[in-house]
Amino acid sequence: MADQVPLNQAPDDNRQVVRRSEPLSLTPAQLAERAIIPYVDGANRQLVDSFRELRTRLLATSNDNFITLIAPVTEGCGGGFVARNLALAMTFDQARSSLLIDCNLRQPSQHAAMKIDTPRGGLLDYLENPDATVESMMYSTGIPRLSLIPAGRSGLGGMEIEHFSSFRMRLLLDSLRSSHADRYIFLDGPPTLGAPDARMLSELADVVVLVAGYGRNTVADITAAAGNFDPQKFAGVVFNENG
Repeated sequence: MADQVPLNQAPDDNRQVVRRSEPLSLTPAQLAERAIIPYVDGANRQLVDSFRELRTRLLATSNDNFITLIAPVTEGCGGGFVARNLALAMTFDQARSSLLIDCNLRQPSQHAAMKIDTPRGGLLDYLENPDATVESMMYSTGIPRLSLIPAGRSGLGGMEIEHFSSFRMRLLLDSLRSSHADRYIFLDGPPTLGAPDARMLSELADVVVLVAGYGRNTVADITAAAGNFDPQKFAGVVFNENG
């Protein structure tokens, strides 16, 4: 990650939350296999600090736990990598937890990247099954205070639009946020250009972070992608070198 546009500043969040303690079951090598930045004995300090800085600026935008959409400009510019590591950075504070939701329904990647089997399905299965429970689609990642909701079954073509605008999707996010005051939700979104899905997801989010591929996306691409989002929600652009 090379740089990011400065985010707006706001008062710090001083709320009291319940602290949690979970064992770390992944080794630094296993974290690296999952394209999660291992931070052991000062390794990867510059890259880790970049995500810590982005996390701090996001926290300054609101006094409440919030929903952040991570939206790549185009496919292949590392939106999933940024979403995964930004969600991780939130958990560095033991008073906070993260939930990562894979909303890139056409090309889901988080379950494979994190090497998680999903026998119970995921987001799509929940949205299409009124009897499904929230707990059934949440998976442990092996990282303290970080959970994953995978995309679930694939092959829906263009039907994502109906899911992202559905009452059940909105109700899900409201429930996930209100049930834990210390939980910050990160949506790993689909590419912004070429389809309206990211824009529709942004209507459910409080903050939008755009991910541009360093040397991949042009200024015109980035400008066009940013134009899809409400300026009041748009936090800035992250230039990512990891595809």
